Amino acid sequence: MAEKKSRKSSSQKAQQSPKKGFPADLWLKCPKCGETLFKKELGRNFGICEHCNYRFKLSSNERIEMLADEATFKEIDADLTPVDPLAFVDRLKYTDRLKQVQEKTGLTEAIRTGIARMGGHDVALGVMDFQFIGGSMGSVVGEKVTRLFETAMEKKLPVLIVSTSGGARMQEGILSLMQMAKTNAVIAAHDEMGLLFLSICMDPTMAGVMASYASIGDLNIAEPGALMGFAGPRVIKETIRQELPEGFQRTEFMLERGFVDLICERAELREKLILLLDLFLKPKGK
Repeated sequence: MAEKKSRKSSSQKAQQSPKKGFPADLWLKCPKCGETLFKKELGRNFGICEHCNYRFKLSSNERIEMLADEATFKEIDADLTPVDPLAFVDRLKYTDRLKQVQEKTGLTEAIRTGIARMGGHDVALGVMDFQFIGGSMGSVVGEKVTRLFETAMEKKLPVLIVSTSGGARMQEGILSLMQMAKTNAVIAAHDEMGLLFLSICMDPTMAGVMASYASIGDLNIAEPGALMGFAGPRVIKETIRQELPEGFQRTEFMLERGFVDLICERAELREKLILLLDLFLKPKGK
């Protein structure tokens, strides 16, 4: 008796390789639903899978293009690069790891900072990049954030920072943790001048970054489903030996408890930020 051919589910079909000769640089596979996605279409959809709403991580370049008025971003402190004060070695020497990730991403550090225009408003803009050692905060990230706020104070500008990070960079030890106090101090000075700071948190925003500048905006904004917190839920669960609430540390959970002021989809983020700038920067008496 002939053996019946088994039917393949749509997800199984999606996980198969495309036909021979199909340009590999034009497509990718959604890690959540397994559907094959055209990169150009995915880009037009702000990096969100149209089948399951999985949110791909965006590069700092993509986020800058998404938020800033066209061709207005002028980068500052792009020449600042990290050093290896502790001669740190894990699986690789820290110097080798830095060289690898700099070559791969074309970035010098895990944040790009500069002056841009948004809806006609001049703003100081910082955008983190998770591709660079998990968006971790070392001495140079802290220095670039500090200089961004100092520039904003000189020019009397609002600051917008898009955060995505696993936290402080372990390869720099206590020097990375010092950036938490350093960045908070300059933000306090910026605030004393009556200037606006909008913090935008993407998935994930954790540990030392969340416990410093990412959580103290005049408004804290986040995308849906983003993981936000200090220690991750798995670490907390294993430490306290208790079941955690459903959706623990996700954006919606944080909104209910007052840690987030606004949840915003990527497609609407630029429009909402410009609306907030219009509202807060409106000249007095108008």
